[in-house]
Amino acid sequence: MRISDLRSRLHAAGAGPSHAFRVLRLWSQALPQDSGKRRVEDFLPQALREALPAIEAELDGLARVVSIHPGEDGSERLLVGLADGQMVESVLLPRDGLCISSQVGCAVGCLFCMTGQSGLVRQVGSAEMVAQVVLARRRRPVKKVVFMGMGEPAHNLDNVLEAIDLLGTAGNVGHKNLVLSTVGDPRVFERLPQQKVKPALALSLHTTKAELRERLLPRAPQMTPEELVERGDAYARATGYPIQYQWTLLEGVNDGDDELDGIVRLLAGRYGVLNMIPFNKVEGLDFHRPSWERAASLARSLHRRGILTKLRHSAGQDVDGGCGQLRARAVQRVDASRLLRRH
Repeated sequence: MRISDLRSRLHAAGAGPSHAFRVLRLWSQALPQDSGKRRVEDFLPQALREALPAIEAELDGLARVVSIHPGEDGSERLLVGLADGQMVESVLLPRDGLCISSQVGCAVGCLFCMTGQSGLVRQVGSAEMVAQVVLARRRRPVKKVVFMGMGEPAHNLDNVLEAIDLLGTAGNVGHKNLVLSTVGDPRVFERLPQQKVKPALALSLHTTKAELRERLLPRAPQMTPEELVERGDAYARATGYPIQYQWTLLEGVNDGDDELDGIVRLLAGRYGVLNMIPFNKVEGLDFHRPSWERAASLARSLHRRGILTKLRHSAGQDVDGGCGQLRARAVQRVDASRLLRRH
């Protein structure tokens, strides 16, 4: 379901703009529809009041928590079931953050990502994205939402921007606390500056070498690291939000001195921060994470050379909950159960 479909449904039930905004505000903030100073019977038209229980039931059915996987760092990975039986992952992060999914699977096929191994199954509707936020808010406060879970947001841009617009208005999330993560797609740089709600931007860099990036991200748009940083820096300076450059540290692949030199060459003087995230081990993938000591040494070296670098833990490593792994295991269990039933 898209938010535009929900607005049409509310309009057909007699809602005016202010009535629809109230319904969407309370839903997106995980509050009961009878909340607020104005009583429902005094504010909403009778036809809308009569239709509201069925609409609420439909919204509640958009997403449900299948399983919860707490991490030692205070994070919680949620396996979320959608109405058609598909599953995505959300991650409640420390300090009131939430990472949500924009697709079931992903078409980019990054070699180090479990989600990319399954390919794209389907798009996630904008209302399903907001429903992930609603589920999380029923568990704890959410003040920051990052579109950095399963999927490539640029490949589902209409739905992502619709969700961002609602979260940045009725959903009461600060615009700089809405973060769209992308491998780099010209459509992102064209459309984001035109939006009423302009999110912060995270760009998956991972290497400063064009040929290596093409191998690691085989179906990403053909943008060189230089082009990606140039476009990102222009957006950062236009919005006032620094770019978050994402760098998954792969031992022996992108952790050498040559890459450090390339990072300094690319990012010196840019309005952004480099987020270094040691690879989250994935069964069946032939990549390894460097030791924490090695990763910390790389971050310190970049700091000394003038590059703002943050070394981050990937939430859920202690529960083998890297993005896509919970869904992959759940799908394997379902497939095994079906096979047993056939025999």
